[in-house]
Amino acid sequence: MITIEKIIKKKAKGKALSKEEINFFVNGYTKGEINDELMTSLLKAICEKGMNEKETIRLTTSMLNSGSRIDLSSIGVCLDKHSSGGVSDSTTLILAPILASLGLKMVKMSGRSLGFTGGTIDKFETFEANTNLSLDEAKEIANKVGAVILCQTETLVPADKKIYALRDKTNTVASLPLIASSIVSKKLASGAKIIVLDVKYGEGAFMENLVEAKKLAKLMVKILKKNKILACAVVSDMNQPLGNNIGNYMEVKEVISTLKENIDSRLLTLSKTIASLLVSMKEKISLNVATKKVDFAVSEKLAYEKLKEMVTSQGGKLNLFKEEKLNFISVISESSGYVNSIKTKELGELTHELCRIKGCKGVSVLVKVGDKIGLGEEIIRIYAPKKYADMFYKKYLDTIKISKIKTSPLPLIYDIIY
Repeated sequence: MITIEKIIKKKAKGKALSKEEINFFVNGYTKGEINDELMTSLLKAICEKGMNEKETIRLTTSMLNSGSRIDLSSIGVCLDKHSSGGVSDSTTLILAPILASLGLKMVKMSGRSLGFTGGTIDKFETFEANTNLSLDEAKEIANKVGAVILCQTETLVPADKKIYALRDKTNTVASLPLIASSIVSKKLASGAKIIVLDVKYGEGAFMENLVEAKKLAKLMVKILKKNKILACAVVSDMNQPLGNNIGNYMEVKEVISTLKENIDSRLLTLSKTIASLLVSMKEKISLNVATKKVDFAVSEKLAYEKLKEMVTSQGGKLNLFKEEKLNFISVISESSGYVNSIKTKELGELTHELCRIKGCKGVSVLVKVGDKIGLGEEIIRIYAPKKYADMFYKKYLDTIKISKIKTSPLPLIYDIIY
């Protein structure tokens, strides 16, 4: 007879769990038949002893089967991407309109912010857009516009929702099999047939080790392919903010200006790379040809026009971001030299705290790792009333580390895994 106590003991000894044992604890915990204390013991054992590839696939399948699956076949082959989280990562808001402007379909189910990482839903709702759509409503918009952004449905992988909440509370998030099964089960349930995973590595990511980030990317791509999904993964940098702005309002302003003015940046480069990979896989063309299509969509402002269409189709208002002069306080460098490192996670946490205060919009980080900086040079702008900006000033100053030794710029993409 299978019991949760026996499963915990087995995993604590480092032994592989069977399909039946994995189904037992996933279903039991989802239904409330296994309590938090016992589930926490099992999660800690998994974090310590790990899971092999077969176990991870079994866990992914069991979590996938805990809820409903979405069928998007009526609107054609849908594309999707997933980011493992980071600071100033607004790629979805650039990527989705690029794809839609090229006649492709994306039904993007996204989440809200988690800790120091931003959430696509929170950002898109800054337009006052409606993301609480039924699946039928989402399909209708996708058919008409090409792309739609909506909240994840309650019936989509309920096992993951409950297990993740417990992992978050019990410090059992950092486990490759738990991360992979969580992400891939939701992607499989969402109905997309072609997926690019953006696995973040660095100080401002959940994966702070490059070797582990690559292992996670390879594992997830393998599981997706075993489920007949066309997939690849980008391992990208999160040792500094991806964009220049942090905070929902400021990030959306950056998205608008990026697409409207085709402003070259790490944010745009990564967004176009992911878009090109998706276009290449969908249309069965070379990456070089796909990249030219994506560049055209951005340079000719097709993607910008599609962003406007996406926002209005979901009841949002673009005029909330009309060109206006925002008041800010400048954070000034107290030394000269080179930007040696940026405390990305701390920047995210500080701005999350700042933006909870009424009237505070976020920040702009004006430097990147490797930049040469002069004494008294402006390095950060805090868009907040002076009394609040002053409260945060020293903390923001301390997030930028300046050295006399010349530092090389950081790569944006470390690997692409097929």
